[in-house]
Amino acid sequence: MASRSDQCEPLLRNSVTYHENCPGCKVEQLKETRKGYPLKELTLVGLLVLCNSLPISSLFPFLYFMVRDFNIAKTEDIGYYAGYIGSSFMFGRFLTSVLWGIAADKYGRKPIMLIGVFSIVVFNTLFGLSVNFWMAFSMRFLLGSFNGMLGPVKAYASEVCREEHQALGLSIVGTMWGIGLIIGPAFGGFFAQPADKFPDIFSKTSLFGRFPYFLPCLAITIFSIIIFVATFWLPETLHKHPLEGEKKGDDDPELGSEDKSFQENKQVPQKQKNNRKSLLKNWPAISSISIYCVYSLHDMAYSEIFSLWAVSLKQYGGLGFSTSDVGEVLSITGFGLLIFQLLIFPPLANKAGAILITRIAAVLTIPLLAIYPFIGMLSDVLLWLAIICASLLKNILAVTICTGTFILLNNSVPQDQRGAANGLSMTGMSFFKTLGPTGGGSL
Repeated sequence: MASRSDQCEPLLRNSVTYHENCPGCKVEQLKETRKGYPLKELTLVGLLVLCNSLPISSLFPFLYFMVRDFNIAKTEDIGYYAGYIGSSFMFGRFLTSVLWGIAADKYGRKPIMLIGVFSIVVFNTLFGLSVNFWMAFSMRFLLGSFNGMLGPVKAYASEVCREEHQALGLSIVGTMWGIGLIIGPAFGGFFAQPADKFPDIFSKTSLFGRFPYFLPCLAITIFSIIIFVATFWLPETLHKHPLEGEKKGDDDPELGSEDKSFQENKQVPQKQKNNRKSLLKNWPAISSISIYCVYSLHDMAYSEIFSLWAVSLKQYGGLGFSTSDVGEVLSITGFGLLIFQLLIFPPLANKAGAILITRIAAVLTIPLLAIYPFIGMLSDVLLWLAIICASLLKNILAVTICTGTFILLNNSVPQDQRGAANGLSMTGMSFFKTLGPTGGGSL
């Protein structure tokens, strides 16, 4: 059996030192030899993000009816209680995102992703079986608290890709997140109350008749179990050896006997050669997080205002759309956004740089939003053409800013702080997204 010093002996490759038993070094070696896209890893990353986003939005079509069936409130107060259940997930994630990010930096990205998917299997299933308000509220809160994988997934997407493919990796995260938020409500609305919709298949006395909101949760749970098993095949990207500047030989009796030249020449891949200053003192990282949080508030407020403005009557300055009209606009722009994120944004970010495209997108957002009131003066074909183009451009600018800040954040911190940095950004985003609907609705 090889000694510990033999196991830790670095492997030299092209003037970069890799460590034999380090999973992060194995990924770096693979990236050196594989010039193409890491399709298997990015596919699983996309499915992980989809698995994460489906439970967030799938409950909204049936949440009103679920609270009504709890018999906890009068009809006029149902929305009040439904709001608590709907916001409990974000509140739980707000409290724990940084902790999960720190854990991902210490124990690895993969364990946190596995725990996150497993939490969906457990708590989303129990939410579908809720028999009263407090059970539903607590299951959603626990789901948000234990599902802290989105920050580590972003870190993983940037680490598993070569530098020229990093924009694509983070674009896939944003794309699958958006897809989940779009198909989640359709999923929940179609499968909820199956005994009423499909009486020939589900009887009133069956499990799905007694728990009318269990079927959509069960379907998501089955999907999550498949992703949970598939995640075991993902390689870990966190380096499991001392970073540059750390001295473990003086403190560890086993390593203290290692050859002095080994201690002096111990290196890590170039990505690790960053200043190990406090995350809160890292101005580029804090700037990226601040921009992301403020823009999350802006984007959430825009989503709230756009829906209310679109369905308002023309005499009050609105568009006079029906809810189905709004859905058509969002569907068309969502499809265009999918094409932009996968095919246009990655080469654009690689050529122009994340800083430049983020700045340009932020500046262009201002005049674009300023012309929205004038769109209401149009009618018929011109109105539809203008609102679709404006909505598509607004979403393109939004995803450019968000994905650009993801790239800047992940490139501004060393790997052993990347999970905490993304966790901190998720904490801020969760807080600001709770303020967005309130502020937007008031405006």
